[in-house]
Amino acid sequence: MPLPHRRAHGSPGAEVTVGKRSYNTHVIDTDDNSAVKISMPESGGLLKQELFYLTIPQVGGGEDIFATIRWSQKLLYDNGQFSVEVPFRFPQFVNPLPKVFMKKEKIQLTVNSGVTKEIILQGTSHPLKEKGRQGEKLSFLHEAAVENWSTKDFTFTYTVYSGDLSGQVLVKPSTLRDYDDRDMFCLFLLPGKNVDRKVFRKAVVYIIDTSGSMQGKPLESVKNAMSTALSDLVQGDFFNIIAFNDELHSFSSCLEQVNDKTIENAIQWMDLNFVAQGGTDIMHPLSEAMTLLSNSHDALPQIYLVTDGSVDDERNICHTVKTQLMNRGPKSPRVSTFGLGSYCNHYFLRMLASIGKGHYAAAFDTGSIEGRMVQWFQKASNTIVSNISIDAIKNIQDFELDSEYIQDVSAKYPLCVSGRYHGKLPETLIAKGHLADMSEISIELKVHHVKDIPLDKVLAKQQMDLLTAKAWLLENKELERKVVKLSIQNSLPSEYTRMVLLQTSLDKIDPAQQAKNKSIKQSSPDERSAMPLRGLTLGFGDVTATRENLTTGFGEIKSPEKFEIFEKAVGCCSRVADCFCCMCFIKACSKMNDQCAIVMMQACAALACLGCFECCSELCCGGAN
Repeated sequence: MPLPHRRAHGSPGAEVTVGKRSYNTHVIDTDDNSAVKISMPESGGLLKQELFYLTIPQVGGGEDIFATIRWSQKLLYDNGQFSVEVPFRFPQFVNPLPKVFMKKEKIQLTVNSGVTKEIILQGTSHPLKEKGRQGEKLSFLHEAAVENWSTKDFTFTYTVYSGDLSGQVLVKPSTLRDYDDRDMFCLFLLPGKNVDRKVFRKAVVYIIDTSGSMQGKPLESVKNAMSTALSDLVQGDFFNIIAFNDELHSFSSCLEQVNDKTIENAIQWMDLNFVAQGGTDIMHPLSEAMTLLSNSHDALPQIYLVTDGSVDDERNICHTVKTQLMNRGPKSPRVSTFGLGSYCNHYFLRMLASIGKGHYAAAFDTGSIEGRMVQWFQKASNTIVSNISIDAIKNIQDFELDSEYIQDVSAKYPLCVSGRYHGKLPETLIAKGHLADMSEISIELKVHHVKDIPLDKVLAKQQMDLLTAKAWLLENKELERKVVKLSIQNSLPSEYTRMVLLQTSLDKIDPAQQAKNKSIKQSSPDERSAMPLRGLTLGFGDVTATRENLTTGFGEIKSPEKFEIFEKAVGCCSRVADCFCCMCFIKACSKMNDQCAIVMMQACAALACLGCFECCSELCCGGAN
């Protein structure tokens, strides 16, 4: 899908009803003390960057549990294929006794591609049957009685037929609840499968943080990813490597031409010079890279910055780099950034990449560093169209892109650009750019006014992250308030809001009616209590931790003690579904009848599907409902 997120219907969150109590996730303004009273301890949050949990207290024996979970996640794109993967494994301890209950699994999938081109199904983990096609909308269904619950995750892969560069513009009017009264648009370009399309020659400078906090697995993973990136360079490309901490250590005094010998020497140099020690200084290596790229040998200049820390002069770095890039004109270096762990300022890195027409990516645990970095290198280094501009926007009022500038088009990833405007768009827009031989290309983009695609929800996370980066850079309170409105409107936590679990007392009512969302009389506001959820935002970096070379911000988020006890108690593995429970659930299950215990455990496994909102921060492609 050429849209940034895949999402379930409604705003992200969870609703759980237990007996006479209802629990709902709710986003509140951190500056509004009257919004809700937090009178209970923490009751959930992130165990890992992709594992969200909730603790439901005081579950009595014999009580029925009803849970509804909504989440957002990105669709992956690789080698021309879009794919989605949803956790769908159930641990053994949720299985009922044999021949007692009939087990039935049902999967209903609707794909709304947003494009008029042909959609081709490439593969699925479960036997889906196509139920219908209507324009760009497809529906599939799987329903079967099974002997055991699913032992594999649900995956779905498809392609959009496109022989060459193609795209479209999706438009949706603003709503009364919207934070901005301008209409919104999403412009996307698919790279297509034209094997004759040439990739730009590159002049690359890799800037790698080797401060003391990078010691061990992080720096080793970065070195492995760097070796892969260097091996992907081809003859005609140029490169250099700068390792930085308090000082600079350069592989060469100038850009080196790519050949087998220089790549071998560079890998040997990394073995000797990628040593974790010292502090962090980002501006100095950036300036050195700019100087090295002042003569880029008629290749596309690119800078790759990798760091796990924050520094005091980040706003000054952004302003300085922006001025330097503007002075260079169309041949200015592209700046791509990669953040490791929680101590670096990811909004600074996102803004720097936006200014530099580059790509931002991140890894929050050591196990994902190498894979994510390799993808990031491939996405940013395979440019097939540069200096993209959109024709006819000069006649449109208040036209504004969410990102600072439009990125180049990569052969490895679709381009997605969103924004706002007043007025009326023409039926067709023209995207113009330059190919590797410096000839000009024009791509016709038809404007499609969507009705059944919740474009505001699909774009919300991307817009929030970019707005937050702008608010941080400009120290702008008005932009912060826009983020707050967007956050509350879409139930997505932000740096200026927080998510809580809101408990509400219900009148006595049949549980089956509660599950069907019948009208429920709620208690008065003073009977409602809220429990904070932790770890759902990134923050703006930690300069003190960086200065002290602390490494804890680079590890896994530590699980609460009760989860560790539970893991030992049931002997389950570290799969997402298996981990989702706690000791209070075990105690509650011991007081329940068998059927209720089974429903509870199934609800626990289902809640594991509630993904990490912060991990959708990078630009990605999605749009299936």
